[in-house]
Amino acid sequence: MVRLLAASITIAVCSVAATAWLATRTATNALQQEQGQILANDARIYDTLIGYAAGHTDWSEVKPTLNRLAEQTRRHITLTTQDRRPVATSGSITTLPTKASALVDPLQADPALLPGVKTDGIDPRAVGPYRLPEAEREELRGRVRTLQTCLRNSMGSPAPVVEAPSGRPSFVITGNNSTREKIGAVCGLYVLDAPTRTETRALDQLNVLVGECVKRQNLAPVTVDLGFALNGTGAEAVQRCIDTARRDQLAPHVAPSALLFVTARNGSAAPGIDLSPANTVRVAGVAALVLLLSVTVTVTVGTRLIRPLRALTDAARRPPQEQRRVPVTTNDEIGHLAAAFNDLAERRERLEDQRKAMVSDIAHELRTPLSTIRVWLEAAQDGLAASDEAFIAALLEEAMLLQHIIDDLQHLAQADAGQFRLYPEPLNVRQLLDHVATAHRGRADTVGVTLTTHTEGDPVLSADPLRLRQALGNLLSNAIRHTPAGGDIALRCRRSGGRIVIEVADTGTGIDVADLPRVFDRFWRADKSRSRRSGGSGLGLAIVRQLVEAHGGTVSVTSVRHEGTVFTLTLPERRDEHPRGERS
Repeated sequence: MVRLLAASITIAVCSVAATAWLATRTATNALQQEQGQILANDARIYDTLIGYAAGHTDWSEVKPTLNRLAEQTRRHITLTTQDRRPVATSGSITTLPTKASALVDPLQADPALLPGVKTDGIDPRAVGPYRLPEAEREELRGRVRTLQTCLRNSMGSPAPVVEAPSGRPSFVITGNNSTREKIGAVCGLYVLDAPTRTETRALDQLNVLVGECVKRQNLAPVTVDLGFALNGTGAEAVQRCIDTARRDQLAPHVAPSALLFVTARNGSAAPGIDLSPANTVRVAGVAALVLLLSVTVTVTVGTRLIRPLRALTDAARRPPQEQRRVPVTTNDEIGHLAAAFNDLAERRERLEDQRKAMVSDIAHELRTPLSTIRVWLEAAQDGLAASDEAFIAALLEEAMLLQHIIDDLQHLAQADAGQFRLYPEPLNVRQLLDHVATAHRGRADTVGVTLTTHTEGDPVLSADPLRLRQALGNLLSNAIRHTPAGGDIALRCRRSGGRIVIEVADTGTGIDVADLPRVFDRFWRADKSRSRRSGGSGLGLAIVRQLVEAHGGTVSVTSVRHEGTVFTLTLPERRDEHPRGERS
């Protein structure tokens, strides 16, 4: 970015310097004065016609105004509709330039040409229904005469009075804001701020239009006064409604928009700067030099930027088995991109290795129960095994193991595909922990393990009770499996920082510190020698993580070898409803 910015600044400085040098050498004072006069005349024509359009509903009587302006400025003036149909002209109709000089529309005036126009583009002379009748003007003038006496006593002299295009008078009080506010409060100048009957009717009509607009945009209703402006947060959208409503209200009272064409009297475009052949050659030479410099700098910088990008593109197009790293040679954005690309390639390789390992693990896990079922069935077919209850029980046990692995894989596949459905409801955590503990206490007693629960307070979750019981059940099953006889398992719950923390702590064999980052990986076992019956399929903790994350929580583990393990579930607390109890 610094190099590009430096190159852009260099080109801009050269261009500006060359343009300034040419302008200084070729322009004359007389030509500058003439051009200034032309611009002043064009602005005068534009201002006069905008004022005419603001005070008339059509262009039917504009001909005398055009003739007067043409005589004063020695120009040819033509007005046309938007589709270039003639409206009026100061002379005979001639061929018009391709581009109009300006658009004459008092409701879309150009603030650059008319300093008195605000950013809304509405000319102050377009007053329409706000124009005061003579009776109301005289009433306001009477108030002004009364206030002048107070101002003369307060300021020592009467304050100047200006009259707006609508006929409303106002005082011009000099000084700082505190002085003006003090004089205004003493003399009660606020009496001039109250709208007259005519202005009230016009404001009522405007507020109806504004109300319809803000209602369509789902904005808060507002009331517009004679200032026609709002300030504060969110006022921009409302101000657009006000401006649009004012244009709709004033449109019937002003002339329709017209294209303005200002040309020389012979019909040609406005005169410009005529250069001599020597100056023309000089302009062309400097322009060619600037162009050459621009091309050279751009090519140089572009080449330096594109070279590493091409290396990245070539590396990205290579087959996965030929993936290679891209050298990081810079410390800018492209260098960061190359580093990110290398990191992505490494992650892709790791994912591919994990995919291969997972396929191998799945095949291994499914092969054992299927092989056992096949052997038993072949033995029965050959008459080597009797089809008794023990035979059926053995086949059923292997089928249940196979079904358990398939169900776990289906849960993980649904989570990976974003199809993991939850049915949350307000859930009492104390009841949930008691329910899970009761379901596993029989197994814990069988192996000589003490299972206890402890809940601080009466926390409530918004969770799917079946899924959350499944997650806690997997953790308890692991804890019972890896806790020797005489050990303890504690199922605890507490609040912490607006969240619910559930812990499953045991005094079992524990996990090595080096193995902790992998405990939630699929098909991973700390002890590779364990069978499915003693060590599970290696999917339980992966399912726990998916279930907890689906509830918007996190799961973590801490462990000390031969001392015990603590699995911690952190879930958002529900505060807005009372629990309805667990569903069956």
